[in-house]
Amino acid sequence: MTIIEETAGVPAPRAGGEASGPLLEVRDLHVEFHTRDGVAKAVNGVNYSVASGETLAVLGESGSGKSVTAQAIMGILDMPPGKIPHGQILFRGQDMLTMSNDERRKIRGRKIAMIFQDALSSLNPVLSVGYQLGEMFRVHQGLSKKEAKAKSIELMDKVKIPAAKARVGDYPHQFSGGMRQRIMIAMALALEPDLIIADEPTTALDVTVQAQVMDLLAELQREYNMGLILITHDLGVVADVADKIAVMYAGRIVETAPVHELYKRPAHPYTRGLLDSIPRLDQKGQELYAIKGLPPNLLKIPTGCAFNPRCPKADDICRTEIPALVPVTEQDGSELPGRGSACHFWKETIHG
Repeated sequence: MTIIEETAGVPAPRAGGEASGPLLEVRDLHVEFHTRDGVAKAVNGVNYSVASGETLAVLGESGSGKSVTAQAIMGILDMPPGKIPHGQILFRGQDMLTMSNDERRKIRGRKIAMIFQDALSSLNPVLSVGYQLGEMFRVHQGLSKKEAKAKSIELMDKVKIPAAKARVGDYPHQFSGGMRQRIMIAMALALEPDLIIADEPTTALDVTVQAQVMDLLAELQREYNMGLILITHDLGVVADVADKIAVMYAGRIVETAPVHELYKRPAHPYTRGLLDSIPRLDQKGQELYAIKGLPPNLLKIPTGCAFNPRCPKADDICRTEIPALVPVTEQDGSELPGRGSACHFWKETIHG
């Protein structure tokens, strides 16, 4: 493993974070899906880490491998057809991929929890939200139904659901999309985990509710000093909450950076394309920029850099050699902390 793979995108954690080492570390992770049409290489050597009290945002278009990596961490991949041929997922230094199912079950929910992107389909429609929240306490802590109900009301209050005591017996369809997402956050928080993975937590919510949900997540993270992995395709969502960003394309991380550095000076053409696609108030009436073409078919990933068919800077070397994730430096050669780019022409991109 190169130095950049171990350290890229890992600035000092914000106040409250632990500097002793990463809470979670993903090393050279590969995930494949064996189908009738061939092997889909969904994740191709991903490396990233997150510390207590720190937020890592994982960005990329649909199909880039963001959610598959999260499912591999949680141990909820369908295998078969999924397969993890190589890699490590270290939680507090222990490789989860070598653990037994029982050992991983003790970590899942208690130590690492996940917020899924579609709350309506993730919640059971025939059970009250209070029952579903209380199940966490009944199963994992052996509480009585009465005690679990009291805990459920407490959690609903914690995530700012109005009239929690009166609504604990309501069903998922009786809540708005934003309130259902708050219930999903409450379920993830139930056992006070060390790490939460939020997979597109603001999907299908309007802009105002998105902001409320993200503010709530940030507030709860500070209160519990949790690590947070935020998976999204929306750069606008993460600007105020993330500490560092990992940009994924075709199953690889193509850029890492502290959040504000990435917004100011992207070092990969794909990242620049994502940033240029964000609507801006000073460009009212102008046509929105869009990255040309489509993400690659994972059964037939292009040779060389997977982004080369869509890249305005692509040259012959891009079509033959896969660029390594290397440290990004200033023009004078001084290294930019936490920055890495997997582009043959990163210097032209960041300094051009």
